[in-house]
Amino acid sequence: MYTISGHHHISMITKNAKKNNEFYQKVLGLRRVKKTVNQDDPSMYHLFYGDLTGSAGTELSFFEMPIAGRTTRGTNAITQIGLLVPSFESLVFWKKRFDLLDVKHGDITMYAGRDALHFEDTEGLRMILLNNNGAELPKHWSEWEDSVIEQKHRILGMGTIEITVRYLESLAKTLKDMFGYVEVSHSNKVAIYQSVAGQVFGEIVVKQQEGPSEKPGRGSIHHLAIRVKNEDELSYWEEVVKERGFQSTGIVDRFYFKSLYFRESNGILIEIATDGPGFTADSTVEELGKKLDLPPFLVEKRAEIEAKLVPLD
Repeated sequence: MYTISGHHHISMITKNAKKNNEFYQKVLGLRRVKKTVNQDDPSMYHLFYGDLTGSAGTELSFFEMPIAGRTTRGTNAITQIGLLVPSFESLVFWKKRFDLLDVKHGDITMYAGRDALHFEDTEGLRMILLNNNGAELPKHWSEWEDSVIEQKHRILGMGTIEITVRYLESLAKTLKDMFGYVEVSHSNKVAIYQSVAGQVFGEIVVKQQEGPSEKPGRGSIHHLAIRVKNEDELSYWEEVVKERGFQSTGIVDRFYFKSLYFRESNGILIEIATDGPGFTADSTVEELGKKLDLPPFLVEKRAEIEAKLVPLD
């Protein structure tokens, strides 16, 4: 029996890749680990930010869609992204930084039992800095030493992900019965699940909310990807997804990892992605994110693709 070892990455929509690039590197201090294009529509950027190598569990991914309208918030959507920071003092540091840089944020409060600071990026994407408070982190995460943020306050990787749905129990069944997530707590309207018991890097908060579904746009979350080790495990999950009656894309080769996608009963898009080969498949660690990288099947179209993209740096 295979298990899910945590979050892999999370993918969002941005209207403006240049402003997005500025915020996540210069404000949050993340490394841009891959500058590539949407493999299904190479006219748009696909940007990844994370730790030194964009390790699974640290990756924030953005598709640029210049025609994206505003997001109309609602249910049946992935609604918040938790990012781990080392300490309570780090939350104080970030609150002051957000004040200085005019980043929309709240006060330091609690979320899912942890000290938390809610904030939004320039397009209204909702995120939460969470106090990791010395808890265990995945051993493969590695710090990027050139971050604009001092080491003791840097963002470590992904923490709690919040999903808001009309039918909590159906998503709970998928997480628990299909993927083996552990139920940490469950009230009438909110439940918490962990792919690895006791660990926040695979934690999902599920909230029940009636009303219309979210209308996605800039600053909305497209999908959550969860981690498996390799293609053998991915093939196993492909069969499980099929047996549960969900339709999937089948295994798709994304060059940097292999994936399959399916929608659970509320319509939430979930990706299952392999750890490797990773972003160093076509780049040295030192050169990650500096140039436009393309998967092999798009390389011959490089000139055509580059001509349509607005330079980011």
